[in-house]
Amino acid sequence: CLPYDRFSPNPQIVSRRIQTLIRLMRGRVPKAGRVVLTTMSAVLQRVPPRAAFADAVLRIVQGERRDPEVLLSFLQRHGYVRAETVVEAGEYAVRGGIIDVFPPGLAEPVRLDFFGDEVESIRVFDPASQRTTGKRKSVDLKPVSEISLDEESIVRFRSGYRALFGAVEGDDPLYEAVSAGRRHSGMEHWLPLFHEHLETVLDYVPEAAVVLDHHGAEALEARLDLISEYYAARLARPPADLLTGSPPYHAVPPDRLFVSGEEWRHRLDGRLVVELSPFA
Repeated sequence: CLPYDRFSPNPQIVSRRIQTLIRLMRGRVPKAGRVVLTTMSAVLQRVPPRAAFADAVLRIVQGERRDPEVLLSFLQRHGYVRAETVVEAGEYAVRGGIIDVFPPGLAEPVRLDFFGDEVESIRVFDPASQRTTGKRKSVDLKPVSEISLDEESIVRFRSGYRALFGAVEGDDPLYEAVSAGRRHSGMEHWLPLFHEHLETVLDYVPEAAVVLDHHGAEALEARLDLISEYYAARLARPPADLLTGSPPYHAVPPDRLFVSGEEWRHRLDGRLVVELSPFA
């Protein structure tokens, strides 16, 4: 989505990004190399630190004992949305001792059948017909949001928000929602306030060479100009639009959300950098 948007990024794209970061964080592929194909916009965007995903994968195994309430707490904390019927990735539903959940990375959702606190079965089902299509011995549940709404992150957000923008006065739906432990549309644009610090894709591949195509410098400047333009537009608007009634938008400084041109050049120091050319 655009810088400083009021909307959240597409949940499926977020899920794929989280999956990729977790895979990169887990280290090298044995006897093989890896290529990460990305864009300048994605490289400049700060992402949660590796520590945020260290314990963010919950493996459910058939036959194990697992407190359903702990499972539900994990799902809520990592961005899953409760629904009546699970249809899309990132949703979960509860019916007595059955918990349906659609983890990112799977083609179909899974049905966890509990007998007390024992995982009696794990069945795969078709979200359209809700009929079982297969069985599994285990399933990995990964986050669907880069923001974990736990007590620590909420406290960090509240203090960081006030430090940047002053005392909260009047109607501020974002601040109110997060303070109550609820997700709010577009909250990802305040990502730095939920973490002690952010990293970039380059931090996840510390020894990687960087290969830039012949449009690299042009793409860098275009993205930085766009970020600067949208940030300036947010600052120019009044705290709340009296005509439309839209809530206030307190924009996080660009250097908290994105890598600057100077930082980008500094991050390339010490790396093998290859620049492609369209000429022989």
